Amino acid sequence: MLKFDFANIFNNKIPNGINKDTINDNKKIIEESINNIKNNNPGFVELVLSRKWIDSVLDINNFVKSFDNLVVIGIGGSALGNIALQNTLRPLNWNNFSKNERKGNLRIFIIDNVDPDYVSSILDSIDLKKTLFNVISKSGSTAEAMSNYLVARGLIETCGLSPRKHLIFTTDPKKGVLRKIAKEENILTLEIPENVGGRFSVLSPVGLLSAMAAGINIEELYDGAKSAYYRTINENIWNNPAALIALIHFLYYQKGRNISVMMAYSNKLYYLADWYRQLWAESLGKAYSKDGKKIHIGQTPVKALGAVDQHSQIQLYNEGPNDKIITFLKTESFDRDIKIPYIHIDENSLNYLHGKSLSQLLNNELLGTETALAQNGKPSLRITFPKINEFNVGEFIMYYELATTIAGDLFNVNPFDQPGVELGKKITYALMGRNGFEEYRPSISDEGIEI
Repeated sequence: MLKFDFANIFNNKIPNGINKDTINDNKKIIEESINNIKNNNPGFVELVLSRKWIDSVLDINNFVKSFDNLVVIGIGGSALGNIALQNTLRPLNWNNFSKNERKGNLRIFIIDNVDPDYVSSILDSIDLKKTLFNVISKSGSTAEAMSNYLVARGLIETCGLSPRKHLIFTTDPKKGVLRKIAKEENILTLEIPENVGGRFSVLSPVGLLSAMAAGINIEELYDGAKSAYYRTINENIWNNPAALIALIHFLYYQKGRNISVMMAYSNKLYYLADWYRQLWAESLGKAYSKDGKKIHIGQTPVKALGAVDQHSQIQLYNEGPNDKIITFLKTESFDRDIKIPYIHIDENSLNYLHGKSLSQLLNNELLGTETALAQNGKPSLRITFPKINEFNVGEFIMYYELATTIAGDLFNVNPFDQPGVELGKKITYALMGRNGFEEYRPSISDEGIEI
């Protein structure tokens, strides 16, 4: 199970900080929010309390494992969850493993942008005959995902392969162009639950298919997520990580700390910070409150990697403005470790490293950074993974999805919509010549300077 340390949140050196009485003063609104979750389970909770979605993926295991490569085509929530699961739970050089080393599991490639150099680099790395493409779009109208689908399908057809044998669509259960094509061409589909938005969909078939394909234990992901859910709805605030995360960030936002940094001291955990960044930003950055008042609210999430960003960001965090709250991610157990050898033993500036391990150095760097921030009056909390495994990652995902939901109540915004994303999509459609979106085409001004 994950371990949470909130001691540095209540540091008396923090200017305009919070204390335990402040937490207790907000117990009622937290209890109301948790009761609302308990009585009206959000879609992302319903996912893990049912066998429907996980079984829909397990049922096609044999078909999926008949390939060597899986290429996921999606963007935003359709990609970031896949990226987080793959990089957190598989070796970072997984795609370089031989088939025997992978024990029959697939190499996983995720196309999450329309940069032609990037897309080409992935398509050049695969044998199409041995590749399954998973196209993920709930609406079936996402410009980026659908463009890359058309590119991939064009290659499949050019090679004389059957699209039906090399495609899976993960999409809306009833509507959308992918659902229509799937029915017409008998293409295998997985469903995205109607009540689950993209950024909350990692534990749906959206993320589960690539996880299963790579040999990740998706049952354990669900077990961890359920453990976090039951703890959240049954524990009081002081034993409730999701509630504390939400309330602490809300209270510090009110005190001007409008940036939330998640700093992972593990290259693997860094991708969870990437996933968190979308979840927190898109859910809580809103122009209007639930009751229609214009508020322009939201806490900006930033990802950082220790020890790398000690040499690029920590100067700012320590001595810059008091506008940040920091979450550290730590692992107690790395899959491998490296001892530092006894070389240059006569050099006093190096001999303190001799015989130590890289994991020891990295975790001491975390402690040093955390302590320095505390001494400089900067609030932080720490989440420790005893081991980076499926159960603990499932816990992490559910805790943060629940924390985001509770934070939505505290900020009085709807955490499940994203109206600020839609206008840019419509303008893009207009610029690309899509029928019905002409009114969104921007007028081109002659004013301005282009160098």
